[in-house]
Amino acid sequence: MNRALLLTLLAALVGLLFAGSLMAGKIWVPASVWFSNDPRWWIVAELRLPRAILGLAIGAALGLTGAVLQGYLRNPLADPAVVGVSSSAALGAVAAIVIFSASGPLVIFGAAMLAACGSMLLLAGLAWRADSQVAFILAGTVLASLAGALTAFLISIAPNPFATAEIIDWIMGALTDRSFAEVQLALPFIAVGCALLLFTGRALDALTLGEAAARSLGVRLARTQLLIVLGAGLAVGASVAVTGVVGFVGLIVPHLLRPLTGARPSALLVPSALGGAALVLAADSLVRLGPGAAEIRLGVAMALLGTPFFLVLLLKMRRSAWS
Repeated sequence: MNRALLLTLLAALVGLLFAGSLMAGKIWVPASVWFSNDPRWWIVAELRLPRAILGLAIGAALGLTGAVLQGYLRNPLADPAVVGVSSSAALGAVAAIVIFSASGPLVIFGAAMLAACGSMLLLAGLAWRADSQVAFILAGTVLASLAGALTAFLISIAPNPFATAEIIDWIMGALTDRSFAEVQLALPFIAVGCALLLFTGRALDALTLGEAAARSLGVRLARTQLLIVLGAGLAVGASVAVTGVVGFVGLIVPHLLRPLTGARPSALLVPSALGGAALVLAADSLVRLGPGAAEIRLGVAMALLGTPFFLVLLLKMRRSAWS
């Protein structure tokens, strides 16, 4: 498909879903009452607008990070949640709260981003030593399991039961009750992280030919790794700090769009960002429409959607390896 047409269609879809996110909920707020004296407008202005902005930004960050990780690690199963980057960011945030009694948002954001950067450095080292794609994914799964176990341990020893309940609720992943304070705090980090990741397109294209060929084409691999570590750390760390763990966005979106963009990793980056934004906006709108007063957590909904998708991809890779 023509790239300009694809980007136009995806941008239009994101715009429609953003508007739908402002309308959808237990109380439907039609566009006809926006910017009016209708009391329902305040539901949009104070609750749904920051939620929609965060959904767009976090979906774009996760979709873009997934596309970059798959290109850099040369592994189609790479995703921030699958390989433990999101879990590590959650561990950093929880450690800051439980061990260091951090209450300032900047400290929690910083801890989440540092932990995400550390896990990215570890994964980058593993990527060039793994004998197979499955071995690398298993290593990433071990990292995710370890981070999850350490997070559960910290929660179990937390002295404040009310804080424990809030942490558990946050880790499940949701955009509920987010305000413009969270938008102002998370958006700059996510924007900088995404900008760094977008600079890696040329290097990712060269790496499809192998590390030696990439070096001969003038690609500085150390610089590329630094951009990816910092970019993924900032984007994923800030996303996790504000919403908790929302997985599989970076796995699903690149795979759905790759047949439309071709084999070049750089051609997939911007479409994956737009596709990730569309997926998270759509999922967040749907979880509000469930029966009952409570909402299904966004992280739970994405896990229910992403796990079967991941298993299908794994089975396809296994069959191709045997054939």
